[in-house]
Parts: sequence; C-alpha cells; structure tokens
Amino acid sequence: QVQLVESGGGLVQPGGSLRLSCEASGIMFSIFDIGWYRQAPGKQRELVAGSTGSGVTNYADSVKGRFTISRDNARNTVYLQMNSLKPEDTAVYYCNAAHPLLGDSWGQGIQVTVSS
Repeated sequence: QVQLVESGGGLVQPGGSLRLSCEASGIMFSIFDIGWYRQAPGKQRELVAGSTGSGVTNYADSVKGRFTISRDNARNTVYLQMNSLKPEDTAVYYCNAAHPLLGDSWGQGIQVTVSS
C-alpha cells in the first residue's frame, strides 16, 4: 500500500523559509516521478515543482529561484525548500508520486501559511 506523508508546514512571515518533507512507503521510490502541488482556497491545484526518477527537476514560474526540490532515494523522501516566501504562497501543499505504468498517489496535504 502506497503512503505519502508530508511534514514541515506551518505559519511563517513573508520573506521567511520552510522546508517540506514527503516520505514515501510502499513504492520503489527511485523510479517514481515526485511532484509538489499546492491548492489555495478557491483555486485549482497547481504543480509547484517536480523531480523525475532520474533527477530532472522543473518548477512553476512563480517559484523559480525561490523553491528547490530535492530527493533522497535512500530515505524515500523528497524535500521542498521554500525561501523568500510570499503571502501568495499560502496554500495546502500536496506530495504526488507518479509512474506511467504503476499509477499515482497523493499525500494528505499540509498547510503553509505566509502572513505577518
């Protein structure tokens, strides 16, 4: 059974930093593409950053230069380092693991609030 568990969210002031973690179990982590998505109230879920199984990364334009996705395949964990946070980064952040043949799974989501 696939399980993705996010951690590291919370309340931070504008300009601050947070690091989200997503630990996976029940999958061969290294072959999955891992993505961080977010959904703000009243908005659609959007891709924030992704990392393929081979380590290629991609980012939404709105977070380029501020967010960094990384993965530790030995620990079955992917991280999202978020710097220079803005109020518009406030959302529920979700971890997703996807494979073209094996399907995809979502974490339960974690709240990130950027506010003074």
